[in-house]
Amino acid sequence: MSVWIEWDVSLPEGKKQAINLLLEQAMEAALQEEQIDTAVEISLSVVSEETIQQVNREFRQMDRVTDVLSFPMIEYEGKAPADGVRQGEVNPDTGEVCLGDIMICYARAVQQAEEYGHSLERELAFLTVHSMLHLFGYDHMEPEEEVQMLEKQKKILEGIGITR
Repeated sequence: MSVWIEWDVSLPEGKKQAINLLLEQAMEAALQEEQIDTAVEISLSVVSEETIQQVNREFRQMDRVTDVLSFPMIEYEGKAPADGVRQGEVNPDTGEVCLGDIMICYARAVQQAEEYGHSLERELAFLTVHSMLHLFGYDHMEPEEEVQMLEKQKKILEGIGITR
């Protein structure tokens, strides 16, 4: 797995490195839970409220701040996540399947961590896992889909020792 993490917000370098390791661990756990053994590449950006609002407006026609955005590179259309990933577009330079892009709003993660009474690290890991599931083709538009995503998120997070 190749991961590119870009920070559009200022944090001490040591804190960024610790969070980067956690986010990579969360991504890897999501891949393992879905039994995806194909080499993949993922881009994750931690951005400001202004940036995520601009992107949300441009790509989703929603002119508001949101906590996380997912941009999958694979169309699953009834395929299981592992099968869909195996058939995804391969980067010819790395031989890895381009899974997609994740964008997390740092300020919103801080705010939600406070609201929910858990750590910032837990919130960032949750948003990463949530977004990874979107990259695998999961959604939460219907009640049964939402239940499935919530169960998967909880299992993945507990697997890496992140609980509420």
